[in-house]
Amino acid sequence: MRKKKIKIVYVGLSADILHEGHINILKTASRLGKVIVGLLTDEAISSYKNIPTLNYKQREIILKNIKLVKKVIPQTTLDYRPNLKLLTPDFVVHGDDWKTGVQKKTRSQVISVLSKWGGKLIEPKYTKNISSTSIKSKLSEKMTPTSRVSLLRRILNNKNLVRVLESHSPLSGMIAENTKIATGKNIQQFDAMWSSSLTDSSVKGKPDNQALDFSSRFNGLGDLFDVTTKPLIFDADNGGRLEHLSFTIRTLERLGVSAIMIEDKIGLKKNSLFKDQSGAKQDSIKDFCKKIKLIKKLRNSKDFLIGARIESFILGKGLNDGLKRAEAYSKAGADLILIHSKEKTPKEIFKFAKIFLKSKWTKPLVSVPSTYSQTTESQLIKNGFKIVIYANHMLRAAYPAMQNAAKKILQNRRSYELENKISSVSEVINLIK
Repeated sequence: MRKKKIKIVYVGLSADILHEGHINILKTASRLGKVIVGLLTDEAISSYKNIPTLNYKQREIILKNIKLVKKVIPQTTLDYRPNLKLLTPDFVVHGDDWKTGVQKKTRSQVISVLSKWGGKLIEPKYTKNISSTSIKSKLSEKMTPTSRVSLLRRILNNKNLVRVLESHSPLSGMIAENTKIATGKNIQQFDAMWSSSLTDSSVKGKPDNQALDFSSRFNGLGDLFDVTTKPLIFDADNGGRLEHLSFTIRTLERLGVSAIMIEDKIGLKKNSLFKDQSGAKQDSIKDFCKKIKLIKKLRNSKDFLIGARIESFILGKGLNDGLKRAEAYSKAGADLILIHSKEKTPKEIFKFAKIFLKSKWTKPLVSVPSTYSQTTESQLIKNGFKIVIYANHMLRAAYPAMQNAAKKILQNRRSYELENKISSVSEVINLIK
């Protein structure tokens, strides 16, 4: 008697937190034949939502120990087609929730490629009121500082470019947390937050000259972390006195901050984008390396990253000085290198990157494109940058909007003219759920 051919069934899953909906899909698939799960990699998941709670290996182990699953293979993008062409399965099983929304295009691609060998798409009814995202949302309320600290390193390892947005308040943090747009097959979002000394000072009506001490800034981080889950990089200017670093590092780690960024400028504190840098001096390589080594010694976890910001271009010291410092700081223990520039083009930082990335001491490069804002993220990636920080844009956007509102009220002696240009009272009330 001729042996019946076993049907191949493909199921694409992220399976970050396995739940009833996943099991229903797998049960449906197992009734049709041999189930092969295309497990989305960490990189694939982070292209459309936050980095998964469990890494790929952990999720793979769980799925391999489910009797409904015969095999697990990586799916490296949201696009099913490469794996489908490799396996030519008889069936693909997916919940019917992807008939609309961002996955609609992916669904059409799956149907098209299956038709080439007579495969079928099976769409069991989506299990309502349950998803990994909703479960994670509930769990995020219990997020510990330790789990938050480690997020930035994980994201850095799984994305071509980490996108960081300045967040100077819980409200701006919620915008950084929740703002997403669909572009083609991916969903664009911010990966982390930036606590800027400039914006923190400005919000409190103080100049950006260290008039606002660290303790005051630390107090605001707790409120920010209460309503967000994304990692945060703390702008610590030059880090302050060596004698105070123990308190600074201990406090930042305890709060759940993922990285500290310190600059190699000493003396009179002036924002680096000021044309006049008189009174500002660059620290010696030896002394700044001493500061990096001390932070490395003080931190409890390697997941707490040390960023070194090089001011050589700002202070007119040039390329060679910047490269010399970058290698020395990396050797001393810096995990990230921020090369700063106030030029209107990225020419000098790209030249720096081209040479530094060939060094044996190279580390992930950070860009702050405040003055060369025409530079695209694609260009930054092409030139070797791993992190881009939009360092002050939330405050800069808020200020003119508030100023205009105040002027309109004065001009019209009422607020009616503003109503179609600002959020409604109900929108504000419903902002916090």
